[in-house]
Amino acid sequence: MHQDIRDIIPADHVKYDEPMSLHTTFQIGGPADILVIPSTAEEIINVLRYCREQKLPLFVFGLGSNILVRDKGIRGVVMKLGQGLKTIRIQDRQVYAEAGVQIAELCRVVAREGLSGLEFAEGIPGSLGGAVVMNAGAYNGEMKDVLTSVRAVDLNGTRYDFDAEQLQLGYRSSILQAGEYIVLSAALKLKPADPEAIQATMRDYAQRRSDKQPLDLPSAGSTFKRPSGYFVGPLLEQLGLKGFQIGGAQVSTKHAGFIVNTGNARAADVLDLIEHIQETARGSLGIDLHPEVKLVGEE
Repeated sequence: MHQDIRDIIPADHVKYDEPMSLHTTFQIGGPADILVIPSTAEEIINVLRYCREQKLPLFVFGLGSNILVRDKGIRGVVMKLGQGLKTIRIQDRQVYAEAGVQIAELCRVVAREGLSGLEFAEGIPGSLGGAVVMNAGAYNGEMKDVLTSVRAVDLNGTRYDFDAEQLQLGYRSSILQAGEYIVLSAALKLKPADPEAIQATMRDYAQRRSDKQPLDLPSAGSTFKRPSGYFVGPLLEQLGLKGFQIGGAQVSTKHAGFIVNTGNARAADVLDLIEHIQETARGSLGIDLHPEVKLVGEE
């Protein structure tokens, strides 16, 4: 018997044929067959069980800040964690937070408590869960520096606790990227410091982002991982690609390391632009550029 997903998660947490452009920072993407927005770990486990029993594919994301959804959208069930799971608990120097907390908001909360180590996250648009999965970082800091443990659930609904070392955190990578686990919460170890000094550092980082990054246009952050010995922005500028545009997708005129949506970009435009950049870098300099943005959806 085909069970309705609204039997196991509140109906107002379920959307059908939902445009993914409404749920990604790129503001690009076709429809998700079923989008669910759980607010508790139990609802997540119920959705996992439902997908397994109904043999439906499942894609999980946080706040959509590092993904590009194809124009045909995503089949099956899409689970968004960035609107629920918002609890933050601070005990001594240990911080416990659920996966849906926005990493930049967590950064500001701990700063007010006089806890240092997460300043690099000021301005990072994603969720804590997503930041853990990709070992997000900036300004010589990364999640690896502060993460002590993670609570996750596998696709069968079994819970696991991982020490940070078990996650094999590397440059924008971890074992969690294989998609076999969903992060529920994380524990961070921070250091005491003067709240004013912490907030001054954060203001400096925020100003640097504002000065250098195209925050006024939709994007998915840095498009490519940094190749050894190079910075992507200056590299693409050297290749004459700054401002280069295909359809509505453009290499930012402010920072060439970003592809931006100028207003009507399709995923196909972004993919064509990525391919053109890769071919140019490979052909002119022999450098292979690998996307940092995760591509999802039906071709």
